[in-house]
Amino acid sequence: MTETTALDKQASATALLTIDDVRAAAQRIEGAVVRTPTTHSKTLSQITGANIWLKFENLQFTAAYKERGALNKLLLLTEEQRNRGVIAASAGNHSQGLSYHGTRLGVPVTIVMPRTTPMVKVIQTEQVGGKVVLEGENYDEAYEYARNLEKQLGLTFVHPFDDPDVAAGQGTVALEMLADAPQIDTLVVPIGGGGLLSGMGTVAKALNPDIKLFGVQPQLYPSMYSKLNGKDLPSGGDTLAEGIAVKVPGSFTSSVLKDLIDEIVLVDEEMLERALALLLQIEKTVVEGAGAAGLAAVLAHPEKFKGRNVGLVLSGGNIDTRLLANVLLRDLARSGRLARLRIFLQDRPGSLYKVMHEFDAHHVNILEIYHQRIFTNLPAKGLVTDIECEARDREQLVSLIDALTAKGYQVSEVELN
Repeated sequence: MTETTALDKQASATALLTIDDVRAAAQRIEGAVVRTPTTHSKTLSQITGANIWLKFENLQFTAAYKERGALNKLLLLTEEQRNRGVIAASAGNHSQGLSYHGTRLGVPVTIVMPRTTPMVKVIQTEQVGGKVVLEGENYDEAYEYARNLEKQLGLTFVHPFDDPDVAAGQGTVALEMLADAPQIDTLVVPIGGGGLLSGMGTVAKALNPDIKLFGVQPQLYPSMYSKLNGKDLPSGGDTLAEGIAVKVPGSFTSSVLKDLIDEIVLVDEEMLERALALLLQIEKTVVEGAGAAGLAAVLAHPEKFKGRNVGLVLSGGNIDTRLLANVLLRDLARSGRLARLRIFLQDRPGSLYKVMHEFDAHHVNILEIYHQRIFTNLPAKGLVTDIECEARDREQLVSLIDALTAKGYQVSEVELN
């Protein structure tokens, strides 16, 4: 791409959304949202080979950046629109941000969620003042119902991403981030529908045309990647990054991003889990799957970011505690600190004791023991034992397995699915 072509494309994008739109949004919402910190992570920088800066949007009141765009949209409504109320279709952070600020401003808020939405999300939205209507088996059906209610009741629909006023509000993240860390030369931002990167990218390119903009999507939901790259990849499945699990990206946002973005990278579920676990272990901060996507991209594609000053947005922290526990335990298993060893024994007195002695000798802690005599293909006098254990690291675990094997035991490590 020639320099002239690049400038022309950037001008096309800024015609849709400008830094002045974002600056105006920043003035409107100032004091009503948290000006979250941007901090340098020495440890993550050492791990990745890039110079990592983190923007902690998980510290917002509703634990996500979505408040910014929702509030900006609410503040631009006419008095009549405020009195009638607003409506949205969302089972995620948008519903909470809109409900919280709508209630605070005295604007009635209705949120349509699919009937399959976990009850915890319904409760969280109601707790901040939203009226929840459960309709449809999926987001698309909930969205259609919300648009019908919009017309029937004369409400104003607030789209979670495909709206210039919402995108302008989200862009305030970049205004703060680049003011606090002007040395950032690369932004890595999660993409669902594209509202966050549309706003942030508009600001970043206006302040520094040479800044690199990377979007991140889960491999299971490569919708914006497909749209901007002329591909037709399948989209669907259970992803940890449910906040950016969007099958159809915005038309407005894709128009902005096609002229701004440098590249969209895809990350798999294992890398999302690793990034989430690292942020908790190293930064002591809880993020949801989408909030870990930026770090996952840097971990998955280190050659793209090595030596660069990289800004990552921890976009949200709303994650189910049981899911968080599963992710952390799976990460321990992948690193070799937790393991399940399957050992084949003869069903004789003292057989298990001898195995326990090896665990003790190698200082590997036993957590659980499972005997299986009935549901096995072994001979009647055979025994299979699964032992869940805790090691210092994979080296210590391998040393134990080698010692057991050397003594004639048949040992295998039960892998994660």
